[in-house]
Amino acid sequence: MDRLEAMSVIIAVTETGSISAASRRLKSPVATVSRKVAELESRLKAQLFHRTSRRMTLTDAGRSYIEACKRIIEQVDDAEREVSGEYRIPRGELAVTTPWGLGHTHLLPLAVEFLEAYPEISLRLAFTDRIINTVQESIDVAIRVGVLPDSSMIATRIGSIRIVVCGSPSYLKAHGRPKQLSDLDKHDCITIDDHAIPSVWRFVRGSRARVAPIRSRLCVNTSEAAVLAAIEGAGLARVMSYKMDAAKRAGKLAIVLEEFEPEPLPVHIVYTPRKPAPLKLRAFLNWMTPRLKARLALA
Repeated sequence: MDRLEAMSVIIAVTETGSISAASRRLKSPVATVSRKVAELESRLKAQLFHRTSRRMTLTDAGRSYIEACKRIIEQVDDAEREVSGEYRIPRGELAVTTPWGLGHTHLLPLAVEFLEAYPEISLRLAFTDRIINTVQESIDVAIRVGVLPDSSMIATRIGSIRIVVCGSPSYLKAHGRPKQLSDLDKHDCITIDDHAIPSVWRFVRGSRARVAPIRSRLCVNTSEAAVLAAIEGAGLARVMSYKMDAAKRAGKLAIVLEEFEPEPLPVHIVYTPRKPAPLKLRAFLNWMTPRLKARLALA
């Protein structure tokens, strides 16, 4: 058995928590991953994992062995990057994930400019509103909206996002601007839900929470659709500010009820610490961070 390959397999099993998850990460059949773990344990004459129906956890022997494996793999990876020039010039592939709307609105235009500035770097962009496990899915950089959980990742705040109520000038001229939350049930509201038509909007600022009854005459399953409907005059929509910012700047939407907005959501760019950090990662962070900050500041 190739020792480095075996080490990579048990690292994947450890980080993903199961044989099946490791097989997906490694793009290898489940039976192959299971066999390699069993062969390694047989060769070492030691049990590396406690096995349950749901998860595999390291034994004491496994914890000692996995730490040594990680050090060895990191040293080999560093040596390969050094030989390939990754530590001398920005080169190689970077995987970046961000929420769908934020990615399309802000990251994608900047990514195209970044690729022009760094011709030897390739980007793999994953736009999804699902929170991706960066380790399991081999993601180098993530852009997160909202309060971050405690973790070992490095986080840099790049801005904040408001949750706003907005409508088109034509709609507001015809129906008037709401002044209080109690005015909302007199307006046509565009709501967002996959399963049912919401009957209330919740507004939370600090420790104060208020629930406003609404009259939803149009329910869609994406905020992008809600913005388009609001532009067409279908009613008031409640969305993250960056999703309607272009329409606001074009005079197609206006924000109302600003004094009732919840606290803005923080936006961070996060990544796993690596020493030394590859130049491709440093180049991306140094180039992208100030530009994302500038775009979010305009929202």
